[in-house]
Amino acid sequence: MLQILEQTENNIIATKASGKLTEVDYKKLLPLLKNALDKHSKIRWYFEMVDFEGWELKAFWEDVKFDAKHANDFDKVAMVGEKMWEEKMSDLMVFFSSAKVKYFDISDKEAALKWIKK
Repeated sequence: MLQILEQTENNIIATKASGKLTEVDYKKLLPLLKNALDKHSKIRWYFEMVDFEGWELKAFWEDVKFDAKHANDFDKVAMVGEKMWEEKMSDLMVFFSSAKVKYFDISDKEAALKWIKK
């Protein structure tokens, strides 16, 4: 499940993922990202993961297609979650984005929000 968080504004997209992300989640997220890119040359993404289990295959494919097409449209990505996702997510982002990617433990989510807004 993917929630759009209230911190989403201007060029900052803030989301919280839990369980497995599905194609339905991406149908909610992708228009939000595209709309932000229509208004801003670069966007920043706060991506919080709580009890996150990854992606269903079709959702993962949607993510890969978007990331490949918009690799240079992200300025910063704050990955916030459990330690087990740090290496997996950071390594994955390197292939699909030129953004500054920084991992934060879930206990440091306030620091992550400050970093993404700077």
